[in-house]
Amino acid sequence: MEQKQFQAESKRMLDLMIHSIYTHKEIFLRELISNASDAIDKLYFRSLTDDQVGKSRDDFYIEITPDKEKRTLTITDNGIGMTAEELEQNLGVIAHSGSRAFKSENTLDENTDIIGQFGVGFYSAFMVAKRVTVRTKAYGSDTAYEWQSEGVEGYTVDTCEKSDVGTEIVLELLDDTDDEKYSEFLEEFRIRQLIKKYSDYIRFPIRMEITREKLKEGSETEYETSIDVETLNSMTPMWKKNRNELTDEDYNNFYREKFFDYTEPLLHIHNRSEGTVTYNSLLYIPAKAPYDFYTKDYEKGLQLFASGVMIMDKCADLLPDHFSFVRGLVDSEDLSLNISREMLQHDRQLKLIAKSLEKSIKNELAKLLKTDREKYTEFWKAFGIQLKFGVYNNFGANKELLQDLLMFHSSGCDDAEGFTTLAEYVTRMREDQKYIYYAAGETVTRCAGLPAAELVRDKGYEVLYLTENVDEFAIQMLMKYQDKEFKNVSAGDLGLESEEDKTALEEKNAAAKDLFEEMQKALEGKVKAVRLSNRLKNHAVCLSSDGQLSLEMEKVLNTMPTGQKVQAERVLELNPEHPVFATLERLLSEDKEKLGKYADLLYQQALLIEGMPVEDPVALSKMICDLMV
Repeated sequence: MEQKQFQAESKRMLDLMIHSIYTHKEIFLRELISNASDAIDKLYFRSLTDDQVGKSRDDFYIEITPDKEKRTLTITDNGIGMTAEELEQNLGVIAHSGSRAFKSENTLDENTDIIGQFGVGFYSAFMVAKRVTVRTKAYGSDTAYEWQSEGVEGYTVDTCEKSDVGTEIVLELLDDTDDEKYSEFLEEFRIRQLIKKYSDYIRFPIRMEITREKLKEGSETEYETSIDVETLNSMTPMWKKNRNELTDEDYNNFYREKFFDYTEPLLHIHNRSEGTVTYNSLLYIPAKAPYDFYTKDYEKGLQLFASGVMIMDKCADLLPDHFSFVRGLVDSEDLSLNISREMLQHDRQLKLIAKSLEKSIKNELAKLLKTDREKYTEFWKAFGIQLKFGVYNNFGANKELLQDLLMFHSSGCDDAEGFTTLAEYVTRMREDQKYIYYAAGETVTRCAGLPAAELVRDKGYEVLYLTENVDEFAIQMLMKYQDKEFKNVSAGDLGLESEEDKTALEEKNAAAKDLFEEMQKALEGKVKAVRLSNRLKNHAVCLSSDGQLSLEMEKVLNTMPTGQKVQAERVLELNPEHPVFATLERLLSEDKEKLGKYADLLYQQALLIEGMPVEDPVALSKMICDLMV
């Protein structure tokens, strides 16, 4: 038998196939099964117009046969088979694709889906096999042929005995080494695992003989062996079924099985999109965040299928960061894959799909917010912080997309655990209200207890309570909602004072100029200014900030592991109606040393009110004792 040589270019390609192109050796089974499916599709397509084929769709199959003694794995199909010429073209010339040629020469109906397009997948077999034998008989031919190769050294083609139309590929596996255990591909559980992972939705049954032992009837010690033929794949992807065929239980069962979550999802989104890019998608919103969701180890992404064959387990490009909690899959026939079918050649199609998915997820969440508030609140508690990060990220590029999905605690809610949306807040605003007011702190109780928040509520205005680190950053990125500016109750003019009140306060500040200079001097640069304020009702003092950096943002930024420390422009505000202010005015002329201590004590008190650490607790304690004595 003549040994034929691969072309020089083909030798280099084969060497690449074995060592470089495929990331994981296990891919070989996916490729060979996909090729078998293509062969069946070709004969099935012919059967639609040729009665001589004599097969219906139910007659086609792919069979997997492991043999541990011989260390062989055999993949058999009853598809169209190959002639001697086709063997030379498809297996003798690497990167020649019979499937691609078939697609270009035929107008396929919607039931015929040819997967292969590069003609290189077959050679992935050499990653695990030292010898590959192909026996094939083409439809309409009386002669069968055998192709055999041990890799780059070349191949042989000869006639052989084969009664049925189709192809049989026999892999003689490489010997196990310390690093590689090729015999794993002969184990039933491993074969099941790989078919479930990559080829579960091949449209024809993938069968394997399963040997089972059970006790003989009436015996406690003797066993009998039975051999059953079992179909290992599901065949029909659930996402290609009509939605009216499926129940919530079907969707939930699929989710738990596919994504290994013991809880039912909050929501499923099942769509088919046709247009520039055609695809099916089945997405889920989990009920709970995975344990590692808010860690750097979490990997976002959707499973990506091409014509029912899984290409990537987690395609990150399909999901924006703000929807990284979504789980599910996308299946498209239009993807331009690279030579190994493991990655995409062009990202334009992926970007179009991702944009469409983003819009769909947003719309479904908005619908859930409107129709099932309890369920949306459950979602918000699990993933709301991710949406707020999404508003802040990328300089607010997604703020308009996400702003109507945001929720916050509020003084307008019936209970402390309640949430309101920005739209709901705006509908409750008073006619004369200029701003959307908010207070920031670690808890709702702390936010509500801020002196300025108390004043705003007493004026009859609702206050949002921002309790997450990212909240104020997101709010500042939004800047406005429905033309209403956001206003921190602890910063700037709250818009609650009349012009007369403002004029009166300016006059009082001017009159107390010497007092403020003395207090600021005693505080040694800890504050930008000391002044009177109308924002205080019952409290003697509070801290506010000038500029964009608020006190709460200062706290958040200083907890980050950057090593850099920031400080807001702090202002010590005094209540002119509180008895303490009269005491300060008296000490200005009577005891400036004690005035300095009082100024420091009030500053430390203001820090505590804001939930900020005092600079020297021991010194503060001593100063209080000295003043008491």
